[in-house]
Amino acid sequence: MEESYDVVVVGGGPAGLAGALCLARARRTVLVVDAGAPRNVPAEHVHNYLGRDGDAPGALLADGRAEIRGYGADVVDGTVVAAHPGAGHDDGIGFRLVLEDGRSVRARRVLITTGLTDELPEVPGLAERWGRDVVHCPYCHGWEWREQPLTVLGTGPLGVQQAQLFRQWSHDITFVQHTAPAPDAQEREQLAALGIACVAGEVSRVEVAGDRVTGLRLDSGELVPCRAVVVVPRFTVRSGLIDSLGLDTAEEEEQGHAVGTYVPSAPTGGTEVPGVYVAGNVTDLHAQVLAAAAAGLTTGTAVNADLQAEDLDRALAARRA
Repeated sequence: MEESYDVVVVGGGPAGLAGALCLARARRTVLVVDAGAPRNVPAEHVHNYLGRDGDAPGALLADGRAEIRGYGADVVDGTVVAAHPGAGHDDGIGFRLVLEDGRSVRARRVLITTGLTDELPEVPGLAERWGRDVVHCPYCHGWEWREQPLTVLGTGPLGVQQAQLFRQWSHDITFVQHTAPAPDAQEREQLAALGIACVAGEVSRVEVAGDRVTGLRLDSGELVPCRAVVVVPRFTVRSGLIDSLGLDTAEEEEQGHAVGTYVPSAPTGGTEVPGVYVAGNVTDLHAQVLAAAAAGLTTGTAVNADLQAEDLDRALAARRA
């Protein structure tokens, strides 16, 4: 028989676990289904999480799993490949969720916290160093690379802005144009004022020696030395489950440049599909770990309020009958 839950949370990262914790403490039956592929798995540490700065990402998630299990929530390692709205549930809005191994469960509500994928520029050697000495967020990695020689790989109009931002952490910044538009006169003046070198030419590969980045090799053969590379990835939501529920995604733009896709939602995580909620990077591309966890808590309270209203309607209907 299919097991039935008040809420199935798809994704066991900070947003999903925080939502599950809130709901389990509210005495809801909760299942978390986690594919075990967190976005920050290449990183060694979590930062800007008050009280847990410097923790390993895996330790944070392991502790979160233990906490929600302590309140009666279930956790399953697996991938939800499809969800069917209106599949029937004795207690109201219903969903049937199918896992990759063929199992299925039913839920009154679904909370999707599957995060996003970082799509990196296609430069040989870049992906292998991702999360180590190829980084994108100064608030996540800037302190660790302070006063080190850094290169910013230009792939779009946001590269100049990224170079200017990282200048706060290091005096040795080089902007390599690569496939980005050439900086205009104003941007060149800004870069010069900050002491940021600007190098034209496309990058052919990342040079590595002794398990550390040593520079970017240009098509011309020139080597731009550095200790770490800054990139601006494209952020794309993991869309398989989202598509099966009929949820639309939207493009997010910055300075007229598409930076990624996300699922539009209300401030409390509600979506256009009744009974389906989202939290974390799947709806907020720039949420760091602490913000994602906070969003999970906020959305968890909204899901519980939704269920409570439905429970009340059913109780009133039973009384009047």
